[in-house]
Amino acid sequence: MDANKYTYQVSWSEEDQEYVATVLEFPSLSWLAPNRQEAENGLVDLVAEVLDDMSQVGEIIPIPLGERSYSGKFNVRTSRSLHRRLVMAAEAEGISLNALINQKLASA
Repeated sequence: MDANKYTYQVSWSEEDQEYVATVLEFPSLSWLAPNRQEAENGLVDLVAEVLDDMSQVGEIIPIPLGERSYSGKFNVRTSRSLHRRLVMAAEAEGISLNALINQKLASA
């Protein structure tokens, strides 16, 4: 697996006074550095090492988010009262419940 295909984020850590890089597929890994690029590069190198170790011991390697396929469907359980309010809101707007939920998710 190519370490560059994973989902990296870099943000400033006020507490550490450095940039911290994280990777969504490996939530326990991070890397601190004085600049953004060093933080990301350090973490990409670390992920490459972890992938190599996982491969050698036969562990299941996470598939990068960008390589996963998505059906576009998911089920959500909620309370009866919230379900009722959402149906009423959809009716008031003259749209389906599905359309209302999509609008709300898109604006979140």
